[in-house]
Amino acid sequence: MRTVSIVNLKGGVAKTVTSINLSYELTRRGSRVLLVDCDKQGNTSKFMKCHNYDRKSLSDVMLGTAGIRETIASTEYDSLDVLPANMSLLSADRSVLLDTTKPQQTRIRNALKEVQNDYTFCVIDCAPDISMSVTNALVASDDVIVPVTIDEFTFDGIREILAQIADVRNYYNPGLNLAGYLVTQYKDNEFCRDRAAAIGQMFGKVFETKINWTQVVNRSTFVREPISVHSPRCGAARGYINFAAEYERGIAGNG
Repeated sequence: MRTVSIVNLKGGVAKTVTSINLSYELTRRGSRVLLVDCDKQGNTSKFMKCHNYDRKSLSDVMLGTAGIRETIASTEYDSLDVLPANMSLLSADRSVLLDTTKPQQTRIRNALKEVQNDYTFCVIDCAPDISMSVTNALVASDDVIVPVTIDEFTFDGIREILAQIADVRNYYNPGLNLAGYLVTQYKDNEFCRDRAAAIGQMFGKVFETKINWTQVVNRSTFVREPISVHSPRCGAARGYINFAAEYERGIAGNG
């Protein structure tokens, strides 16, 4: 199982949309995928219709009060399961931070080991903050994908997440791979092309695939359908289809 965190400390860059649609497109390419909601807002869980305070969630995995297998929920999509989250993750993060009796940063990694033979990929939708659960996600990951938008605050968000990745590499996960930056909400004009190129020049790989801006993306979240299900002919649907293929090619190219 290859684990990838979708992360940016800047909000509004389509982390959740990317996590959901990458996961779905990977299943269409023949993989079995575990989608982990690592955001207390629980938007991925709501989208996948498994947001429920009466069931076990990522909080219980972090606290050790439930095993990962009893927290995973199936979805209506073949080969796609979800480990849900809700606002209880906020208090779980605090509790883990105060618990010095056992390792704090490796709890998600240790839990995922139990299901590593059940899935081809694990995609983790991370909150836009530096919390104990997000640190756990990075420690558990093979890859990091950073969604970015073209605006004046883009570079600040990248610098912040790069510092966090560096810390995780130094102390817990030296093999953590920054797979690249995915430009979302993209408009094909000279300004966006120039700024996307600048990101690559300053910070490293920008994925060739760009996710075009379209109102269909927002609409798909209301009906809770992956974009290629809701509107298969729109540019964003084609974007995520192509992105899943590009990400898999990158993995293969890296051995």
